[in-house]
Amino acid sequence: MAEAKRKLVTILSADVVGYSLLMADDEAATVETLKEYRAAVGRVIDQHSGRIVNAPGDNILAEFPSVVEGVQAAVEIQRNIEGRNAELPNNRRMRFRLGINLGDVIEEDDGTIYGDGVNIAARMEALADEGGICISNTVYESVEGKLDLGFDFMGEQLVKNIAKPVRVYRCRLAPIDTAPSPGAQDMHQDIRFCAAADGVQIAYAVAGQGPPLVKTGNWMTHLEYDWSSPIWGHLLRELASHHQLIRYDTRGNGLSDWDIEDISLEAFIADLETVVNAQGLDRFALFGVSQGCAVSAVYAARHPERVSHLVLYGGFAIGSRYRGDPDAVAQSEALATLVRANWGQDNPAYRQIFTSQFVPEGTSEQMNWFNELERISTSPENAARFIAAIGDFDVRDQLARVSAPTLVLHCRDDALVPFEQGRKLAAMIPGARFVALEGRNHLILEHEPAWPRFREEVGSFLAESDSTDA
Repeated sequence: MAEAKRKLVTILSADVVGYSLLMADDEAATVETLKEYRAAVGRVIDQHSGRIVNAPGDNILAEFPSVVEGVQAAVEIQRNIEGRNAELPNNRRMRFRLGINLGDVIEEDDGTIYGDGVNIAARMEALADEGGICISNTVYESVEGKLDLGFDFMGEQLVKNIAKPVRVYRCRLAPIDTAPSPGAQDMHQDIRFCAAADGVQIAYAVAGQGPPLVKTGNWMTHLEYDWSSPIWGHLLRELASHHQLIRYDTRGNGLSDWDIEDISLEAFIADLETVVNAQGLDRFALFGVSQGCAVSAVYAARHPERVSHLVLYGGFAIGSRYRGDPDAVAQSEALATLVRANWGQDNPAYRQIFTSQFVPEGTSEQMNWFNELERISTSPENAARFIAAIGDFDVRDQLARVSAPTLVLHCRDDALVPFEQGRKLAAMIPGARFVALEGRNHLILEHEPAWPRFREEVGSFLAESDSTDA
């Protein structure tokens, strides 16, 4: 057998964001647009001495003999596409994610290339923002200081089928990164207040334009702090780019009243009802995170005429007291005691216990931010009361009454809420669709591989909601 031909090469991997959704909307127009964009991408690659290795479906794999040329081509491709998008209606615009790696590959006689060098480029692409570029450390070390570009370090990432963590960088493309996504017409948020039946003032925020989407409150939120945060910001802006997003700080949190008597499941449901009524919503999609999933599901069961679609991420139907695990109950009680004594101290070591459960794979910046969020979002006493109240949740008897189309998502190795709890939640809701995501974080982070899949699944599901109510 002939000896395999190996070479060191710069690999670019490209993929269309939300391609299946575009095809569902207008198959013929999407195919035509893709042909035009692929031809434009090919011309840029040729101009930078590269070649297209393969282009199946909406993917493009290319190689370059020069790292600098490869990165320059990627930047030019994204800016070219952004200009083309400006001339098209929203339903025909395409945006790409690009990933670049410098690595060793095996080349077949027909020009096909294989190996970890190609696989890592594909993983970089999956980590990139819509309209963005991610590069590996080997690329970064080769182009640093040689191009008029900024780079943001995204940490060491464990990626599929690659044994060791990969250091990842995001290219800072101001003209692209600051451009609004299709449909994002107003990214300013207005903060308002309404009063629950027991007199508690609830703060809520409204941002974006389009069909209404309500995010149910969960503990440890702050309307102002979350909006520009490295943990919540990307999710909130993504939701507001296609909808009128309504979210609120539940009682005892953020800008809502802290001095309260009732912290319970029924009180949380009443807060949601209060915000929906204050905003004058008749019918809307509902989005729950963590314990907000149980609140959302009960609301949907009680108000089927109002909830068009239901999205639940990282949720559960029963709290720790009902899961048949004495150790989990004991741990919850110990944490409540610890919180009462140490939550408000300047030393974040005690709050780090929670941070390591919510975002175990977060960057140091994200973990520091979450430590601070815990301190400013609620008091030590309220935090302990939340732990106790959430541990007592049991909404199993309500779930069979949920009639809205439901999407349930959960990370396989969620460090806070076991994956099995998300699976059981989906199984108890009639017709619910379940999506398993890869990762350990309880809160979905922008840099992790699960984020593109999450965004596409939720975007497609909510688009179905929008068309149904149109």
